[in-house]
Amino acid sequence: MTTAVSDMLDTYPADLGGVDREKLARCIEECIACAQACTACADACMSEEMVAELTKCMRTNADCADICTATAAVLSRHTGYDANITRAILTACATACKACGDECGRHADMHEHCRVCAEACRRCEQACNDLIASLG
Repeated sequence: MTTAVSDMLDTYPADLGGVDREKLARCIEECIACAQACTACADACMSEEMVAELTKCMRTNADCADICTATAAVLSRHTGYDANITRAILTACATACKACGDECGRHADMHEHCRVCAEACRRCEQACNDLIASLG
């Protein structure tokens, strides 16, 4: 199945070098999906009766969403590619996703939105780590 992400990668006129296009596309897609899940989870947390107990979860959601959005943007730009910047942001994204996945996981038994978000975070963390490993 083609996606807008893979379609755009296919239209890039220059060589992407040794970057694995499938892992790159998957990582961008997972970052976008995770940012959406984290944003929606933070919003859902705000509507819970026990909102005060979810403060850390909401903060972690917001941080993760911002980092995932930035990562997707950096990974979508290829002209003047800097491997050091790419590795740094992928590492930061994997770290944020781990923290958010762990925090949401603590609430997953009581809040379905936290369970869904934790899963999205874990998929994104894995996609970031897979892309880092493929960069060599």
